Amino acid sequence: MNRTNKNNRRHFLKVTAAGLAGATLLPQASEAKAKKDDKIIYRTLGRTGIKLPIVSMGAMKDATMIKAGLTLGVRHFDTAHVYQKGKNETMLGEALKGQDLSQLFTVTKVVPDDMDRQTGLVGEGCTAESFLKMFDTSLERLQVKSVDLLYVHAVSTKQAVQHPEVLKAIKKAKEQGKCKFLGVSTHKNEPEVIRAAIDAGIYDVVLTAYNFKQDHIKELNAAIAEGVAKGLGFVAMKTMAGGFLDKDKTKAVNTKAALKWAMQNENICTSIPSVATIDQLEESWGIMEKLKLTKEEERDLEFARDYAGLYCNACNQCDGQCRKNLPIPEIMRSYMYTYGYRDMGKAKELLANMGVVNDPCSDCGDCTVSCVKQFAVGDKVKAVSRLMDVPDEFIV
Repeated sequence: MNRTNKNNRRHFLKVTAAGLAGATLLPQASEAKAKKDDKIIYRTLGRTGIKLPIVSMGAMKDATMIKAGLTLGVRHFDTAHVYQKGKNETMLGEALKGQDLSQLFTVTKVVPDDMDRQTGLVGEGCTAESFLKMFDTSLERLQVKSVDLLYVHAVSTKQAVQHPEVLKAIKKAKEQGKCKFLGVSTHKNEPEVIRAAIDAGIYDVVLTAYNFKQDHIKELNAAIAEGVAKGLGFVAMKTMAGGFLDKDKTKAVNTKAALKWAMQNENICTSIPSVATIDQLEESWGIMEKLKLTKEEERDLEFARDYAGLYCNACNQCDGQCRKNLPIPEIMRSYMYTYGYRDMGKAKELLANMGVVNDPCSDCGDCTVSCVKQFAVGDKVKAVSRLMDVPDEFIV
């Protein structure tokens, strides 16, 4: 690291330390100065009219990172009703206490009751009342009376996006003034979800998996373009495609290059990369200095694109192959959370929601699942399902 970078690093840490002592969001005049000095790139979130920096924050686990983000100029922090069994919302609410929330873009996400995460279909047990009750709990945890955006979380089918009880719930939440805008989040079947959101006519934002390793990127880009034409705003997640290419973390994805790649698409307003350290925050924020990919970064992504890695495209080609009908794409996503993002809490939550137990393949012979990415599915299921026997207090 050269002297200039060292000086910049010291300055960043000095400013961040000051922010941690009592961070407050920059007022408008200071925000304009920050935009000039730091070359912050802003984009508009569809018809909401909200302008956000192209880098936001997701998967924060402590207030330190949130306040560091505030110091830099981050305005949007992602959370959900189910994250850390509610503790994530509580932590975020505490971290933002005393902030001028009118200068932030506040959100949360609620999963519909009785939604089969494997098929993506919402059952008869889903009611508007249950959805609104969970949303009210989220507002209490966040210590707010309303949020800017309420997402219907983790949907993967048109049926879930347009389910009558879900629509009834989110319409009522908006009518009651508990949210300004409505959205959906999706990890798979993204084009179908986006087009269903367009057809529904009441959604404003889509939070979608979006990265350089997706096999269906052309169709996804087309759906996003259709959404933008209809006024939808888009937020990108899973931009790092697992963070690493191997379980032992010897082959890292060039995360700055991956984030740059995602944000080359000007139809994407902002991104919510996982940020666990100051270095990761600084690296993500640094894409604004030069958004164009370098030749070396292009080569890094080309190598990672051809490597099986940890990211499951949820292509559903494995449907029906498992003797026990295990939710293979979701288990593969849990594996990525564990060995790529080091987020065992989110991995265990997903496994629990899917009804996965420790070593569900123990009484099987050879694994019958054939993955188009050549994943050793049986080995991965065995490795990550061990989390189900780990007490929650030992999982960060």
